[in-house]
Amino acid sequence: MVWWLWVILGFLLLFAELTTPGGFFFVFFGGAAILIGVITGLGIGGPAWLQWLLFPVVSLASAGLFRPKLVQRFRPHSSSADIDDLSGQTAIASEDIPQGATGQVQMRASTWSARNLGLGDLAAGQRCRIERSIGIVLEVRPLSDSTGVDAVQPDSGKLPSSGKLPS
Repeated sequence: MVWWLWVILGFLLLFAELTTPGGFFFVFFGGAAILIGVITGLGIGGPAWLQWLLFPVVSLASAGLFRPKLVQRFRPHSSSADIDDLSGQTAIASEDIPQGATGQVQMRASTWSARNLGLGDLAAGQRCRIERSIGIVLEVRPLSDSTGVDAVQPDSGKLPSSGKLPS
């Protein structure tokens, strides 16, 4: 095949890579076609059957060697570290939640399902600390269980007996 046909085929395949939402497939076939075109243009491409044999071999070999690295470099990394970690945040119980039971808490102006991991019951309005989240359920503990400081009850307006504000 004439060298310039290989080069045109290569650029068409590179254009196909740009216009499709794929994951680096056509680029290797386009690069191989351009390489075969250059080799043929230099007079060392051999007969047409050899060019057609080299085209898929070079394409697949380059895809196997370089595609994983390209995908890893250019794809956005999706990991659990990217998700907002709620551990350590403070929430307020919307209802009484007995020890080990599941109820509702308010955090960031949203209502969440929460499981009470504390040693005692959570009273409605009591502040609690989020230990971790499992799916959409928060595991919480009363502030007095997680910090050693008695929590301020929202209705009392009094400081804890230690004189320190809970964090």
